[in-house]
Amino acid sequence: MLWFVLTFLCIYGAMHVLVYQGLKPLLNNDRVAATMLCAWMALMTTAPVTVRLLDRHAYPDAARALAWFGYSWMGLLFLAFCMLLPVFCWDFSMRTLQRSRPSLPDLTLRGPFCAAIVLVATLGAGMYGFYEAAYLRVERITLVSDKLPPDTAPIRLVQISDLHLGLMRQRESLTPVITILRHLRPDLLIATGDMVDAQMDHLNGLSDLWRDIDPPLGKFAVTGNHEVYAGLQQSLDFLQRSGFTLLRNRSVNIGKNLLLAGVDDPAVGASPAAPPLPKSAAAKRFRILLKHRPVAGLDTVGIFDLQLSGHAHRGQIFPFNFITGLAYPLQNGLHQLPGGGLLYASRGTGSWAPPMRIGAPPEITLIEIAPAQRR
Repeated sequence: MLWFVLTFLCIYGAMHVLVYQGLKPLLNNDRVAATMLCAWMALMTTAPVTVRLLDRHAYPDAARALAWFGYSWMGLLFLAFCMLLPVFCWDFSMRTLQRSRPSLPDLTLRGPFCAAIVLVATLGAGMYGFYEAAYLRVERITLVSDKLPPDTAPIRLVQISDLHLGLMRQRESLTPVITILRHLRPDLLIATGDMVDAQMDHLNGLSDLWRDIDPPLGKFAVTGNHEVYAGLQQSLDFLQRSGFTLLRNRSVNIGKNLLLAGVDDPAVGASPAAPPLPKSAAAKRFRILLKHRPVAGLDTVGIFDLQLSGHAHRGQIFPFNFITGLAYPLQNGLHQLPGGGLLYASRGTGSWAPPMRIGAPPEITLIEIAPAQRR
């Protein structure tokens, strides 16, 4: 853990240094302004660690206030860093060429004008990011399967994922989700991990909201990595108090036509690649696998008709989606798997750390599974 914290502080601190150098031309050699900006950046660099310490030592109000400032700043800093990094790379290339060819004109970009453009663009993108993060969308998908008898009514399955309830996301964040779920009236509710993201005292009263949602086919959940970070047993207790049935490397039959299976996230520890199927699974059932990370395992492809996942948030803030896409190419939407079956990756219903999203709006997913032919 210590090495992780030190590595984070080094990388995050280096990002601050680059952004400071990029915006420095706007300070016009004002030492007081430069000192104040450096002090603010030093505070913000350590803010994520300080938030955890304040939270653990029972200063929730101070932790929450610093979290809103610190994580909002993190989002803005990331945007500024992404805009300034190409500028620095360009300037480095131009200076390198000018050393070998002094006759070349000065084509470097750094200066007050460039810094002003970056500052305005960062603030504009940040404001939009706050708006997009608050604009919860319902994604609607219809699947047809010959595993459902012709006289079967479509099954309305709703997926939520990556709510990250905790220090920053509490009742005011969960209430709109519950309102939408009541309106959608699902037959089956699925939670694909990272439902919690903090100490359990921040979740007081939220279980009551969840218990108001009682689909006829039940509520099921699997673990994500943040359930482990928040304290696995406490997270599992919260989900169970909320009325969710936990699928931890096991499967269950749902009604006459569905089979639902779930696996623990790798952060929990070693777990089988695929859950054992009940003996009655040989019957013709539509099989659904719940797996937090959007990775199709070799042991599950061709066995399950549909895998539901989350985790990657589609990067949450553009252009971070290109980085998450390297680890999770199937990080967003519906994908046909080469060995058979489908995988749907949710962008997430909440947000982690920076309370903003750009190019990856939060979602609740309504999936209707209908028979291939109806009488």
